Amino acid sequence: MEQFFTNIVLFLGDWNYIGLAFLLMIEIIPSEIVLSYGGYLISAQQIHFFGALLAGVIGGTLAQLFLYYLGVIGGRPFFDHYGKWLFIYPKHLEASEKWFERYGAIVVFFARFIPVVRHAISIPAGISKMRLSTFTLYTVGAMIPWTVLFLLLGMKLGDHWAEIEQIASDYIKPIVAFAFTSLLIFFLWKSKKRNR
Repeated sequence: MEQFFTNIVLFLGDWNYIGLAFLLMIEIIPSEIVLSYGGYLISAQQIHFFGALLAGVIGGTLAQLFLYYLGVIGGRPFFDHYGKWLFIYPKHLEASEKWFERYGAIVVFFARFIPVVRHAISIPAGISKMRLSTFTLYTVGAMIPWTVLFLLLGMKLGDHWAEIEQIASDYIKPIVAFAFTSLLIFFLWKSKKRNR
């Protein structure tokens, strides 16, 4: 399966910026792999960093807007029936719904850095009809550092970009810890403010 993903990335990656954006938009292949390949293309001087950053942010944001609108239009029943075709399973939905209910709109930003939750958090945002401008702002805000990180790692790895999954955890763990801590602080602050 990993070789299959690698072949798709290599094929569509030849389309440069459009290929990167498309791969992130369809979300079949983990964004870490796609963006690290983008970093490799930058190191090989086939594309420019800011073009790759823009393609990454646009592709990643469009993917989340798609899920957001499916949440608005189809609601939870749609994902109960068809979610598996989008690689969204009940455990993803349940976790993201709990996070959204507990932390509110801000979780759309922080959940982008947390495995399992990050791919499905747009769904409860859509179901609850969260304001589109706020949703887009938080999504873009999270996509920028995520894209920059993996483009830089891909540039560093060069020809070995496909090994990103082996080394990514060393970088993702502190990000996840930061996201958890930030959400906890926000939740405590919000609770304290409500009690006042």
